[in-house]
Amino acid sequence: MRVFVFLAAMLCGLSSFAAGRCDVAAPIETADLGDVRLAYQSVGRARDPALLLVMGLGGQLIHWPDEVVERLCRQGFRVIRFDNRDVGLSTWAHRPAAPNLTYEVLRYRLGIGVTAPYRLRDMASDALGLMDDLGIQRFHVLGASMGGMIAQHLADLSPERVLSLTLIMTSSGAQGLPAPSPALLQLLARREADSREQAIEQQADLLAALGSPAVSDDRGQLLEQARLSYDRAFNPEGVQRQLLAILAEPSRVELLNRLRVPTLVVHGTADPLLPVMHGVHVAAHIRGSELRLIPGLAHRFQEAFKEPLLAVVLPYLAAHRQTVGVAQL
Repeated sequence: MRVFVFLAAMLCGLSSFAAGRCDVAAPIETADLGDVRLAYQSVGRARDPALLLVMGLGGQLIHWPDEVVERLCRQGFRVIRFDNRDVGLSTWAHRPAAPNLTYEVLRYRLGIGVTAPYRLRDMASDALGLMDDLGIQRFHVLGASMGGMIAQHLADLSPERVLSLTLIMTSSGAQGLPAPSPALLQLLARREADSREQAIEQQADLLAALGSPAVSDDRGQLLEQARLSYDRAFNPEGVQRQLLAILAEPSRVELLNRLRVPTLVVHGTADPLLPVMHGVHVAAHIRGSELRLIPGLAHRFQEAFKEPLLAVVLPYLAAHRQTVGVAQL
């Protein structure tokens, strides 16, 4: 009986310890990388394998759901999420997005070069600089949407440092892949607002359009998400500059063909922004990659798809985490 009580107490203590080390309320810190200062949060122990989360267009680090970050940390990772340049609490470029964003989108559709103040590869260099600042030599990377595009560059820039790559709802940028509807692109590029209330309504409209038709969104929850984003940081010109970085990007097929990093590609069958063939195409060009399609998933982290996503991502990361050693409790 005493042994049983001791083991129970030890297990409870370990559970509490795990909860403490996976505190998603850890402070937001900054890394000064020279021209760019990045806001980031580190959740977990410094000695655990690092997992870098790279967010998509206009997304802030708070758009990685806290529960997902905690689940990843409990898997034994030190989870690092950050604001890309031009969003959130990181450096804003303070330069005009473009003379005319509509004109640049037209140039993109015609296959003419797009002018952008920086490129996705520059944003990948930002991420590498953050890991340098933290003293982390090797790490895992999980990128979503534009973050998946940045992650592709990151793995190409420094393949010896990237232990595994998880790419969610992203693209190769190749010509000929299915395009989003013009209406959705307009919502994505629409950033002018006369008031906080109008900006929040617009963001809620965009979130709804990026969601799955199989899920009925609660408008109040969408508005609350939009309020949190707006009140933390609202930089519409920065989002336009990020969009230009995407549009200015040539096809990454050659880059993908030379990657030799263990890679998982996850895509939804109902993605309205990057239809499912984008994910299929990415996986087809990364040697040895695994492709997992999630029925009904669109282009947002919706509650209904949280468990299906984690059921795919967690085992993959766990398997590759073990290749570099199991962290000690």
